[in-house]
Order: sequence, then structure tokens, then C-alpha cells
Amino acid sequence: MDYFDYQSGQLYCEQVPLTEIASSLGTPTYVYSSATFLHHYQQLAKAFAPLDPLICYSVKANSNIHILNLLDRAGAGFDIVSGGELARVIRAGGDPAKVVFAGVGKTDQEISQALQAGICFFALESAPEAQNISRLAVAAGKKANAILRVNPDVDPKTHRYITTGKKLTKFGVNLEEVTAFFEKYSDLPGLNLVGLHMHLGSQITAIDPFVEALTKMLDLVDTLRARGHKIEWLDLGGGFGADYQTDTVPLAPAYADAIVDMLRDKDLCIAIEPGKFISANAGLLLTRVVYVKESGPKRFVIVDAAMNDLIRPSLYDAFHFIWPVQPAQGFVPPARTAEPAIDGLLKVDVVGGICEPTDFFAKDRLLPPVQRGDLLAIFTAGAYCATMASQYNSRPRAPEVLVDGAEHKTIRRRETYDDLTALE
Repeated sequence: MDYFDYQSGQLYCEQVPLTEIASSLGTPTYVYSSATFLHHYQQLAKAFAPLDPLICYSVKANSNIHILNLLDRAGAGFDIVSGGELARVIRAGGDPAKVVFAGVGKTDQEISQALQAGICFFALESAPEAQNISRLAVAAGKKANAILRVNPDVDPKTHRYITTGKKLTKFGVNLEEVTAFFEKYSDLPGLNLVGLHMHLGSQITAIDPFVEALTKMLDLVDTLRARGHKIEWLDLGGGFGADYQTDTVPLAPAYADAIVDMLRDKDLCIAIEPGKFISANAGLLLTRVVYVKESGPKRFVIVDAAMNDLIRPSLYDAFHFIWPVQPAQGFVPPARTAEPAIDGLLKVDVVGGICEPTDFFAKDRLLPPVQRGDLLAIFTAGAYCATMASQYNSRPRAPEVLVDGAEHKTIRRRETYDDLTALE
């Protein structure tokens, strides 16, 4: 669900027509809806309310400090994976005491930074990391709260590049090694090992993997407690799917209905780490048609955005719904899907101008007829789009705009050619 819809024949973000943003800022431009961010956060908070969880928004999904501030004011904590993300949270006004620091390669500098900031806890990924955090905490005169990331070996049934909870991934400690880990490292000086963490992957559209993994984790909690270990926290990670195509993922209550009852009366503090679920549908990438090219049986719609602005189709073979901002009469889509049930559509490849054959947004996609100068919206671009953007081919990065009702403001300006060489 989001607040992008067609009104009087053109696409709006909340109460702002996208043509207005394109006229004032040009293209390509990322456009975000405040109401959509808050709606998805509040849906999760309401669905999981019986557990009173710490909801830590995953900063890597969309790290703009204005977005972080919006979610902080709504009550969110934050899931970070770098010192830079911690700096963003603090700059945005976030409370370090509501920050969870994950990631397999935390450096000494980042660990020391987090210790000084007073984060909620580290998610440990390995024995060497536990020993290193212990050493740095003792040197700093601090006590580091930590939870152990467990690899429950559950298939989340998502793309292999965003699967993180199976054996042989680089993340976490295998299930059968956890008890020995606690026996060996729970008494390290400067380290307060207080719980467990899991994260199965991203864009998980089935509920069963969460239930399977949580069952294993709760058995592990019982085992560790029986051995005298203090297990206060259970971090469920994230991975709840976003609706890239209409009605293809469960809503927040469906995930909660399967999970909440399993955790009642377990005497555990619960954390969850949603990212894409909150931010993906809150954004789109606005772009303009540069050329329409026919080459034999192929028709290419060449736009001024490119894979440096949105790499997910090239990297993950990801689907993003694409449609004109001002479609001809009769072409407003009833649903966001690869094959809308509308007569008169043409099969096209939507591509950018970068010198790579992987520079595409859609292949063999059905679209209404478009021509040079038309505006297109690439939907569900609020997560892992701007944060993964680059300056490849020396293309300045696109601006970001945040809409709030009838108002909009630029929350990151468009880069200039001077910006491209400023650090050189």
C-alpha cells in the first residue's frame, strides 16, 4: 500500500503531481512519500504491539537523514551495519540506545565509535569478533551488550543473492555451534552476551520460513537457559516482503499472527529489523524518455535514468513496475503487474544510457505507447535504490524529494560535475 495514485489522468505522490516535481527539479529524481513510510511503520508497530518490540528500521534500505528523522519521530530504533550509518542516525537525531549494530566486518574504529555512542547492542557474527569487542570494551572501560547471530539453516525462498540464513553464507554462527559458543565466550571481560539474533534474508514473501526459524531459535533459548545462560533478547531480524507487484506479499498482521503467539510468555525482549517493508513502496524513480528506438523486432524505450540510479534489476533481476506519469486515456493500470490487462500495450525494453548491456529496468515489458519527452515512474524505489546509487560513467547522482501532503522538499540535491571531482 502506498500514497502514489492517478488523479485526473496523472500520477500524484500524496497531493503533489509528479509533473510539478519534474518541472522544478528535472529527471531522474527519487520521490518519497512521508505518509507511506509512516503507514508501514505504524502497521508493523500495531501488528506486533503485544510483544512491545524494539522496531529497528534497517538504515541500509534508505539512509537519507530526513527519512531517519521521520522514523525516529515515529518511535523507531535503527539497525546499522557500519560506522557511517551510526553517524547518520546520530545526525538525524536518533537515540543510539535504540541502535543494533550488525555486520560481519566491524572494524576497530567502528566498534569503538559504537561503544562511545552507547548503542543498545552488537549482533556478534563470529568468535574473533566477540574477542575483539571484548578487548576494545575493556580498553575503553565499557561493557558491551551483545547478542549472537545464529544461522538457523532455513531457506527463505527468495533470490540467492539476498538469502542470508542458510549454511555456507558468511553470516552468523551455525545452529549446532551456538551452545559451545556461549560456553566459551559468555564470560569474556567487557562483554555482556544477552541474547540471540537471526536474519533469513530479504524480500521473503512466505511466512513459513519465519515460523520454522523461530521454532529452532526458541528451542535454542530453552537449551541455553537450562545451562544457566542469560537470554534476555531475541532479535527476529527483518526480511518481510514489499509489494513490488500488487497483492503479492503478506500484510503486517499476517506475519504477526504467525509469530506473536509463539513468543507470548517467553520472557524475552523482542527486536525486529524491517527495512524494505517500510521504505520500498514509499518511493519511486521519476525519469523521462530520451528516445524510442526500434531494432528489428525489438522496441527500446531509452530513459535518462540508468543502472547507476537503480541497479536492482541488473543485480538481482528484480521487478519494478513502470508506467507513464500521464498515460493516454484508458491506460491507467488496474494493478501493478508485469502484464496489465489493458488492450493496446506494446512490448518494450526500458533501458538507460550507460555503456553496459546490463543497464536495463525491464525487458519485454508491456507498456502504453510513449514518445520522447514523456515522464515514466519506476515504482517501489524507496529501498536499495538511492543507497546503492553510484557515479558510474561519471553520471551525477539524482536528487531525493520528500513529499508531505501538499508540500515537497528536496532532501538531497542533484550532484553537479564539480561534485564528481571534488575529492580528486
